[in-house]
Amino acid sequence: MPRLRWMFAAALGILLFFIAATVYYFEFRRLTRLNLAVAESSARLAEMERRVRNYREKVAFYETEEGMAHLAREQYNLVFPGERIFVVKTDSPETSRR
Repeated sequence: MPRLRWMFAAALGILLFFIAATVYYFEFRRLTRLNLAVAESSARLAEMERRVRNYREKVAFYETEEGMAHLAREQYNLVFPGERIFVVKTDSPETSRR
C-alpha cells in the first residue's frame, strides 16, 4: 500500500496543476478580450486619423483663392462682378410622360 505521504504529495500536485490551469485559462480569456479591445481602438483611431486628414485637406483647400471662390459659389450662391448665372431647366420624368 502506498504511503499516505506520497498520496498527499500527489493530491497536492494535482491540485496545484488544476489551480495553475484555471489561472492560465482565465488569463488567456482576459488577453483575448484585451486584444479585441486594442484592435477596435486601432480601427477607431485609423478612422479618426482619416477624418482629420480629410478635414485638414478641406481647410487647406478653402484657404486658397480657388477654395474661397468655390465655397462662395456653392454654398452662398455668389458670383464675381460681371459674371452671369444661367439656370437650365429640364422636364422631370413625370411631366414628360403626359
